[in-house]
Amino acid sequence: MRHGPAEDGADSGDDGDRALTVPGRQRVREVARVLVEVGEEPAEIITSPLVRAVQTAEIVAVDTKLGDRGGSVRTRRELSPGGPIAQLARRIASQGRKRVMFVGHEPDLSGLVSSLLGKSFGQGFDKAGVVGLHVSADTGHGRLRFVLDPRSLELERPPR
Repeated sequence: MRHGPAEDGADSGDDGDRALTVPGRQRVREVARVLVEVGEEPAEIITSPLVRAVQTAEIVAVDTKLGDRGGSVRTRRELSPGGPIAQLARRIASQGRKRVMFVGHEPDLSGLVSSLLGKSFGQGFDKAGVVGLHVSADTGHGRLRFVLDPRSLELERPPR
């Protein structure tokens, strides 16, 4: 999941301190609601340490009742812009962990999806967009399961 819409600048002047806007928070809540409705809520969330990503992860966790289901939110530097996100994704898949949501940034998330699919994921991620993949524990290769458009709140599944 890409973080929700954030303010243009932070009082500190640091990009990492930019917070979600009020409409951004609402968009993330709406996306979380759809994930619950279609049975795609995460079992755990790993987020970039940047404020807008942490806020997105926390909203998803609350609205999907992650804690009630024994899940957790963790922050990892690998999800910071430019971090080695694909290595983390493959390591998690090799451990057999399921329904792990990464909350991060563009273009890193598109790069991750392209790397796991072995082909370009040119459409990119809108803010608060979600792409669901199945990543093989054995090979580390991914298969697209769904794309959730945060503007239309429609979930698209590829033909099987």
